[in-house]
Amino acid sequence: MSTDVAVDAAVSERIDAFVRDVIRPIAPAMARGHGPSPKHLVGAAGEAGLAGILTPRDLGGAGGTHLEFASFIEAVAREDASSAVILDVHLSVGTEPIIVFGNDDQKARYLPRLARGEWLAGFALTEPAGGSDAAALQTRAVRDGDAYRLSGTKTFITGAGDADLYVVMARTGEGSRGISAFLVEAHWPGVSTGVPLEKMGLHGSWTGELVLDSVSVPEANRLGDEGFGFRVAMGTLDSGRVGISAQAVGIAQGALDVAVRVARERGAAGVDVDATALADMEARTVASRLLTRHAATLVDAGGAVTRDAAVAKLYATDSCVAVAHAAFELCAPESARADHPAAVRLCDAKACQIYEGTNQIQRMVIARELLQPSKLQ
Repeated sequence: MSTDVAVDAAVSERIDAFVRDVIRPIAPAMARGHGPSPKHLVGAAGEAGLAGILTPRDLGGAGGTHLEFASFIEAVAREDASSAVILDVHLSVGTEPIIVFGNDDQKARYLPRLARGEWLAGFALTEPAGGSDAAALQTRAVRDGDAYRLSGTKTFITGAGDADLYVVMARTGEGSRGISAFLVEAHWPGVSTGVPLEKMGLHGSWTGELVLDSVSVPEANRLGDEGFGFRVAMGTLDSGRVGISAQAVGIAQGALDVAVRVARERGAAGVDVDATALADMEARTVASRLLTRHAATLVDAGGAVTRDAAVAKLYATDSCVAVAHAAFELCAPESARADHPAAVRLCDAKACQIYEGTNQIQRMVIARELLQPSKLQ
């Protein structure tokens, strides 16, 4: 299966082989929630040289680009969205904060293990009472000598219960400038997780609560300066949204694949097919892919990406839901089965509009960027 993206040929071959040999065989089980654990999946990616695409070579990674990262996530999501979000979180919001904001000691301690797939990374920002208002988080980090005591509850955490390391946002002061970021190891006393949530889709991805009960975190595991956490979170989410956009493109392409296959079968049997619907699905998918690649290229160039990442995330995820719904309709009545590929993709698609910033938040971000005085002519 070609990834159809202008990336290094060797990386493209590894992606194709990984999807063919690892993802495709487990996709039906993952859709039912009976596939391998997230840590097992990331371990397999590590063996394939793909768990550290964004990690520098001198720290055990591939030293790759965000364009290659997006290609990887899209190719995985085309077969299985649960696997894609597990890998996306590990590679982007779980690992990238250490790459971008970590000091040399933190990078040396954690990045090689994450890049080899020996450890699974998670990102803990969302809280039960916080929702989309990240600045309103309530988890506290209280100074205790040369450490901090973290207490609070995070929710909707991908990989909860299986991750080895969490990037945790906690309050050390007031307002958005009173948030700090910490690297919390899962085995430390006071760290616990709830049972995985029963979700509408993405059944193969473990999502649950992370509970911090007076967890002692060394000052050496604070990521950046005290009060720097909100910048870490927002900067991480900007590039992370490229991954979610790529996941949405992969789901849409997978839904389109199913719809085209069914349309061909029915056409061969003399049944009329909705050519207009197929054309619209293709147009949405192609446009979403181009927007995602554009945002990925901007991240690689080191330029401002907030608006373009939000545009890609908004359009790709809305299109993903529209394409998956159209595929579901085209494949009816067979798609009424819960295990039908079109039904699976429709249920998986909806989450893309919600996590890493709801699409309502993306619209606010885009409008705010447009209304900046420097953007007005």
